[in-house]
Amino acid sequence: MAARAIWKGILNVGTAKIPVKLYSALEDQNIHFNILDSEGKLPIKQRMVDPETEKEIPAEEIQRGVEVEPGTFIVLKENELAKFQPKSSREIEFLRFVPHEKITHQWYDRPYYLGPDGDDSAYFSLVAALDKSKREGVARWVMRDKQHIGALGVKEGYLVLVTLRKADEVISAKQLPRPIKVALNDREVRLAEQLVIALQDEFRPEDYRDNYRECVMEFIQAKAKGRKPKLQIIRTRKPPASLVSALEKSLKRVKQAGGKAVA
Repeated sequence: MAARAIWKGILNVGTAKIPVKLYSALEDQNIHFNILDSEGKLPIKQRMVDPETEKEIPAEEIQRGVEVEPGTFIVLKENELAKFQPKSSREIEFLRFVPHEKITHQWYDRPYYLGPDGDDSAYFSLVAALDKSKREGVARWVMRDKQHIGALGVKEGYLVLVTLRKADEVISAKQLPRPIKVALNDREVRLAEQLVIALQDEFRPEDYRDNYRECVMEFIQAKAKGRKPKLQIIRTRKPPASLVSALEKSLKRVKQAGGKAVA
């Protein structure tokens, strides 16, 4: 099935304006459960109630507030919040272009594809320029009443725009507890190096599946057909006595599996 555009925008690169269509690069595969009545097996609704009186509160009487200290809330009204709402726009403004290795993984949030929307020549010229320069564009735009910062790169001949997390959301490794300086165990290091070498391979995303989801979906499909499937019992393993013994066991299992990771 062909991808469907979810938004349209314009890339502002210097004086050039390149129209684009935005597509989601992810597909939700989570299992979404409905809340049902135990007797009639019918969907039930959640309602807002007063926890003391259990009286339902009408939607027009519900207010939003932020707790600034225990028991103290600042109430915010819709017209007050509207003052700070970013103005709607189709413009994707580029702030700078940086080497792609400068934006590390912890900054990435959600990926989107950008496809051409009429001007193929300008679009693919930008693709070629980014690919050749090995740089990513840092962009700012407003989509669905929310301001975003993102990184624009190239993937398989098309532009990819990844929303980035804000600076105050990302925790630096420098904030972790300082490690205690201890002498490394040479045997542990050698075993760890052997294990890394034995597991060297290409990254194949299709090898890594959501086993929980697949088992649940198979179970649901079996029940839908009137069968009574058996649940698999997952047994936990005892923790190893030491890191050395754990590495030795891991290395042995990898060698027995012909250099493939074993769960």
